[in-house]
Amino acid sequence: MLKITDSLSIDERDFSWNFVRASGPGGQNVNKVSTAVELRFDVARADLPTDMKQRLVRVAGRQLTQDGVLIVEAQEHRSQERNKETAVDKLLALLRQAAIRPKRRIATRPTLGSKTRRLESKAKRSRTKKLRTSRPTME
Repeated sequence: MLKITDSLSIDERDFSWNFVRASGPGGQNVNKVSTAVELRFDVARADLPTDMKQRLVRVAGRQLTQDGVLIVEAQEHRSQERNKETAVDKLLALLRQAAIRPKRRIATRPTLGSKTRRLESKAKRSRTKKLRTSRPTME
């Protein structure tokens, strides 16, 4: 079990792994060893709160397929094991970010001072622009 928060955790059996050859530099190691890791996590079937799933969809962005599968890729390291750890860390970071409930904004009225400052700055900007206008000359 991987711990997301104090009250939330996910089972490692909920993900599936694909191992592919990494792209980029690395010499012969890249050509013969499948070190890049693709972690697949099915958000739709996961045992997560509904509001967290909705936030996860927003947070994951393009990493989420239309089927509701979150794909996390890792190919930073030369070893498959370290790439697996990196992929799990990336997944946990996304899940922890989605677990944070946004604070509700309490609507407040602007203060008298802020209204006055805003109107003064508008008046000053108006005067500045008025001075730029060309005046007709008397000839």
